[in-house]
Amino acid sequence: MGLGGGSGGNGDSSKLLEILNVRMVGAGDRVMVLSHGFGTDQSAWNRILPFFLRDYRVVLYDLVCAGSVNPDHFDFRRYTTLDAYVDDLLSLLDALSVDRCFFVGHSVSAMIGILAAIRRPRLFLKLILVGASPRFLNDHEAGYHGGFEREEIEEVFAAMEANYEAWVRGFAPLAVGADVPAAVREFSRTLFNMRPDISLFVSRTVFNSDLRGFLGLVRPPCVVVQTANDVSVPPSVASYLRAHLGGRTTVELLGDEGHLPHLSNPAAFVQVLHRALTTTTTP
Repeated sequence: MGLGGGSGGNGDSSKLLEILNVRMVGAGDRVMVLSHGFGTDQSAWNRILPFFLRDYRVVLYDLVCAGSVNPDHFDFRRYTTLDAYVDDLLSLLDALSVDRCFFVGHSVSAMIGILAAIRRPRLFLKLILVGASPRFLNDHEAGYHGGFEREEIEEVFAAMEANYEAWVRGFAPLAVGADVPAAVREFSRTLFNMRPDISLFVSRTVFNSDLRGFLGLVRPPCVVVQTANDVSVPPSVASYLRAHLGGRTTVELLGDEGHLPHLSNPAAFVQVLHRALTTTTTP
């Protein structure tokens, strides 16, 4: 069973909000959307959420692939590209009557936000893109360094398929990238919550995506948040995004290692996010 693309009535909207565990919390005048990355769910934002509840109404939701969502709702025919995830995001914001928002997207959700902003530029005041990559694979012909060779990715897929538990236990510490056992445990928990076949399918979708040709169509201002040593996204990708995103773009560098700074160093991440939300972005 798949989710609707937003053309249904109030019943469809209510069902979507229920399926994706959508919440709106906080008391501010401005709306901020927190959209999690692959392998996590909305609980990944728990450590930073309290710092924004006074000034923002915060929208939290789970991607349909998350382990916190009933896997029966994941339609393998529909979620073959990121566009279906964009449909879900826009549909839930419409259901909540959100007409302007700040969007914070981690990893794959950063790219979902970019595509959503291309479709509906006036909906987004600013995009804050955490650990974002328009293409994870290297493109030697174009001189693009995404961080992975095709053979490396195929080895990852084979490891996931052969023994998902062993793959999670090896991948989670690498992804966290810092000596923060609590963050490794938390990321491992949400990875284990995912059904392995869905996890593998989404991984293939993400690693086969190439959004480089769409970046120039983005109009809202963007802030790219990049850590110093991210196993999934090399620093050169942040520079590429700054050079190619159509909106006014700045880069915020975090000294911490890892792909999940909101888990591994929430205090530093809160400072960066607050600055990204409140600072006027200049070219």
